[in-house]
Amino acid sequence: MIKQVRPTSPGRRAQTYLKTGNESTKSSRSVRKKLTTASKGAVGRSAGRISVQCRWRGAKKRYRIIDFKRSKYGIEGTIEQIEYDPNRSCDIALVLYVDGERRYILSPIGLKVGSKVKSGEGVDILTGNALPLKQIPVGVPVHNLEMYPKAGGKFIRGAGTAAYLTAKEGKYVDIKLPSGEIKKFLGDCYGTIGQVGNEEHKLVSIGKAGRAFHMGSRPKTRGKARSDGHPLAGSYSRRVGRQPVDKWGNLAKGGKTRRRKHTDKFIVKSRRSAK
Repeated sequence: MIKQVRPTSPGRRAQTYLKTGNESTKSSRSVRKKLTTASKGAVGRSAGRISVQCRWRGAKKRYRIIDFKRSKYGIEGTIEQIEYDPNRSCDIALVLYVDGERRYILSPIGLKVGSKVKSGEGVDILTGNALPLKQIPVGVPVHNLEMYPKAGGKFIRGAGTAAYLTAKEGKYVDIKLPSGEIKKFLGDCYGTIGQVGNEEHKLVSIGKAGRAFHMGSRPKTRGKARSDGHPLAGSYSRRVGRQPVDKWGNLAKGGKTRRRKHTDKFIVKSRRSAK
């Protein structure tokens, strides 16, 4: 639910935030200590050098260890609580398994405290359950998709996202991704049933630069306004003389910068042709 704030300043006038439900609580200190780890201090750095411009670590926070592999096969778990995670756009759910172990998973829409979840072959097609893609019916929304079997989910992890099975061909299944791209995945790869929760995240207005700064964003300077160290900098006139590029010379206005990969052969329909 989108919540407006009182306009006590120009920055707060346009500011909104997500108001969570009553089930979104904070886990106990002992649970947080076991399921969290200290996040690294630097973001956008490689060997001390800036590799990604205008980024930093943001406000101090601990990283929540998420079970993307869903490797508790055949063991039923119960949702203890839904929690806020500062490291991602969606909420996370704390699962208590019957053997006493606790793990965090991504919280899809419809998952509530007390819900039962399970992973493995032949489990029911219910929200929060994880099973091989070859066993999921066509048209069912899924998230947290694996690229390779047993490697852990890499796709469809952002707030409000979901992919859909469109066809099954031999050992592969066709998946339609949120971008519109249709791609082949091995049927043995795991996926989780449901759409990722917190779908109103994209409607939040940050409102002011200070809030964005605490989230890890830093001020952005135009290349033309710099004195040196940029392909567009160092000119005495307004004329740049070349198309807009970033600091490393890559096209900055919608040009293709993605290198060809061996996995391109699994793309059935490009996301550009889907628009």
